[in-house]
Amino acid sequence: MNMTIIPGGICAPVGFKAAGIQCGLRKNKSKKDLALIYADQPCVSAAVYTQNKVKAAPLLVTMQNLADSQARAVIVNSANANACNKDGLQKAHMMCKLAADALSIPESDVIVSSTGVIGQTLPIEPIANHIDALAAALSHDGGGDAAEAILTTDTVKKEIAVSFETDGKICKIGAMAKGSGMIHPNMATLLCFVTTDAAISPQALSKTAREVCDDTFNMVSVDGDTSTNDMMVVMASGLCGNQAAEDDQPPDGFKQALMFVCTHLAKEIAKDGEGATKLLECTVTSAGDIDTARSAAKSVISSSLFKSAMFGKDANWGRILCAVGYSGGEIDTDKIAVSLSSCNGEIEVCRNGTGLPFDEQRAADILSGDEIKILIDLGEPQGYSASAWGCDLTYDYVKINGDYRT
Repeated sequence: MNMTIIPGGICAPVGFKAAGIQCGLRKNKSKKDLALIYADQPCVSAAVYTQNKVKAAPLLVTMQNLADSQARAVIVNSANANACNKDGLQKAHMMCKLAADALSIPESDVIVSSTGVIGQTLPIEPIANHIDALAAALSHDGGGDAAEAILTTDTVKKEIAVSFETDGKICKIGAMAKGSGMIHPNMATLLCFVTTDAAISPQALSKTAREVCDDTFNMVSVDGDTSTNDMMVVMASGLCGNQAAEDDQPPDGFKQALMFVCTHLAKEIAKDGEGATKLLECTVTSAGDIDTARSAAKSVISSSLFKSAMFGKDANWGRILCAVGYSGGEIDTDKIAVSLSSCNGEIEVCRNGTGLPFDEQRAADILSGDEIKILIDLGEPQGYSASAWGCDLTYDYVKINGDYRT
């Protein structure tokens, strides 16, 4: 597949504009806190949501508005999650109406999303007072501002765009995401907004989005907490001119391109975990089935003991086997092999379920890298594999979350 990374982020595909401004929701007035994405025409749209039973009001409203698989705009605020509030649904509907009126589109065509502190009333006045300025700021160069406005404790913007060929046409996918803490598999506290100019059926878009999410965002863990506000939204304008199938099959190359985009963002989120100093990538190979591969990789990347060991540059492989052992899959522990690698080299620490003698100093040098790969071979001939991403657990994680609300 011929795919190229291109500039433009969320605005790279044909037919999209974006903006991000400071409206006054944040205590820090130098940071943007309100974003808007707008499509020139109605888009086929789909979403994947958090599996937390406590869902924030914006998710419930978005679910309602996307019942017809159509949307034209996304409004997002940071600094306040609008979750677990008595007036949450009212405020979420008001955000949709404010955006709809400013853009002269139906309220039901607006996706709404919020991120930030849970349980605090969302003040609607700053949004209402700045919605016209936000709409006026929409531009084809506004993707970076929008990507900045959705951040909470993130330290960097997370955006990417690619082009690929399908049906003789050059199509594009652009995306932006946020996520740093309260991140755990099954849609963590992350938001991801994707645009594409590919033509695709609602059934194919929904199916593909969920499948891609299962192998990317659902394989990320920072701290074991699954949020109330997570969602991944994909909007397709169809303006690149390809022919969309009417069934649940995406255009050639679309799933691979979306997988690339979401894998990139998933790794960016894991790397930017609160207080993190290392990106951890756990790849499980030679598993008996895909569920076993996924659960084992997730289990290792979610282990607080293992994450702490990675922060301390301690090749404590026993914690890896322990996490694999309680992951729930059908695993023959006598077949497990484990290696650790980074830009500083690779070292095998376990074979056939038992430890190997190794140089502790060399292992520490390898674990000094800022991207650590954990390679686990389960020794089964079926050969299923999966990867999960996380980060080390540091002192700063506790510092950040000890006074997050205050």
